[in-house]
Amino acid sequence: MKLPQTTSYDELVSAFRWDIPDKFNIANVACDNWADQDPARICLEHFAVDGNHRTLSYGALGQQSNRLAHGLRDLGIKRGDRVALLLPQGFEVVIAHMAIYRLGAIALPLALLFGGEALAYRLADSGASVVVTNGFGLEKLLPIADQLPMLSHIVATGEPVAGTLAFDDLVNGSSPSPICVDTTPDDPAMMIYTSGTTGPPKGALHGHRVLAGHIPGVRMAHEFFPQPGDRFWTPSDWAWAGGLLNCLLPSLMLGVPVVSSPSQKFDPDLAWEIISTMDVRNAFIPPTALRLMGSVKNPMAKYPNRLRTIGSAGESLGRETYLWAQSELGMTINEFYGQTECNFVLGSMAGLGVSRAGAIGKTVPGHKVAIIDAGGLEVADGEIGQIAVKRPDPVMFLGYWNNPGATAAKFIGDYMLTGDQGIRDADGYVSFFGRDDDVITSSGYRIGPGEIEDCLMGHPAVRLAAAIGKPDAMRTEVVKAYVVLKDGIEPTQALAADLSNWVRLRLSMHEYPREVEFVEALPMTTTGKIIRRLLRDKAAMDDAGPVLVSGGRST
Repeated sequence: MKLPQTTSYDELVSAFRWDIPDKFNIANVACDNWADQDPARICLEHFAVDGNHRTLSYGALGQQSNRLAHGLRDLGIKRGDRVALLLPQGFEVVIAHMAIYRLGAIALPLALLFGGEALAYRLADSGASVVVTNGFGLEKLLPIADQLPMLSHIVATGEPVAGTLAFDDLVNGSSPSPICVDTTPDDPAMMIYTSGTTGPPKGALHGHRVLAGHIPGVRMAHEFFPQPGDRFWTPSDWAWAGGLLNCLLPSLMLGVPVVSSPSQKFDPDLAWEIISTMDVRNAFIPPTALRLMGSVKNPMAKYPNRLRTIGSAGESLGRETYLWAQSELGMTINEFYGQTECNFVLGSMAGLGVSRAGAIGKTVPGHKVAIIDAGGLEVADGEIGQIAVKRPDPVMFLGYWNNPGATAAKFIGDYMLTGDQGIRDADGYVSFFGRDDDVITSSGYRIGPGEIEDCLMGHPAVRLAAAIGKPDAMRTEVVKAYVVLKDGIEPTQALAADLSNWVRLRLSMHEYPREVEFVEALPMTTTGKIIRRLLRDKAAMDDAGPVLVSGGRST
């Protein structure tokens, strides 16, 4: 899984070989190996707004996770049981992850931003028997507990709460003796629910090998990671595959300290402060967060830092954000691509010259990615098709929880379908075109929303933008843009027309938004992706209030 030191991408790919042992457990490789070698080595650092930052060593992580594993086992948790984690970034969630893997149980990370209905669905569907949470999570969990007959225990951090077990008591009152069952790479380790942008969320079940599968991509996107002094941070929730598998677990496995930060609404100034204060060298930051960070003027002067690498994924990065980083930060963002079911299979590595504005990158060593048609055949370079990943692949999910039909539908032959449209050019670069259900069909043209959104983001008045197809009797669909303006900018008919013309002049006559609506915010998943489905529903109902139409007329 180690990338060979080379100056050639082709050599990187040709020399790479998977080397995953027959026995593989995430707790062993992400905790015990380092705890045995150097127990004082720091694995976690927590940023506190009041300056009272804390650290945790691998030795302490090993001891506390062993204690928690014994405590959970005493509660009846065994191999294959699902244990939900409803916690913010912090030491407790990492201790809990390691304890679950030690027992051969299945970790079920859940975002604290979920409402009661979303939590009830995931907990019931997974059959989770224990939830580990904090006070904020309890406020959402306790009212729905009677809907969850499989849920036998709630373990709470912080102050004791009636009807729950105290996390600290469970840890302090249990044995510290080492415990870790033998697991194979294919034994289930975690289940992450899809974001649910289309249809009900599905539990993507992953084996312990999923961590090993991420290592080549992380090493590539962060320029032969790790390097001396590296320290990783992400604003992404560790309940999401992006925060958990693009940052936290790979860093722990590779011996790199991970910075955690309090749960909060994303604040670009605070993000820069964390990077500066905690001497963050490596960051995984989704595109939307990067665009918001771009609103901070002169960030490198205001918040001096030693950032070495930034990786970004989750949605299209776009040319504007790519160029902003080069001009303002003096560095190139390495974009990469994947999804909950099969993550980090395409990527960039500017240090090897694998970087191009507007493109995701090339295939990460160890993976086989193709652009295919509806019949499962590869299309020619330059043609639009679906991004697909060939099995077997260590980063690929084991299947959807209790849903063999959906699992089977995810494949055509040996290719796992991503549902994302893309184009590969003659140099091997893949560009994201849009999700199958997000692609706009207008007057016979197929239009990807990402390019329109990226173009709008280049306008000096625009903070965020989303493009969707609105049903139209004549053209099938017309492009409609929802735009969040920068502070101090007033929404006017003239500005709507200007934005429409901005796209018309920079892209093409068939891609410009014929309707522009200004909104205060865009609907997003907990992972920071725009939920275009809700915007399409909003447009179809046509009751969202006054719409500013480009050119002052409806077309």
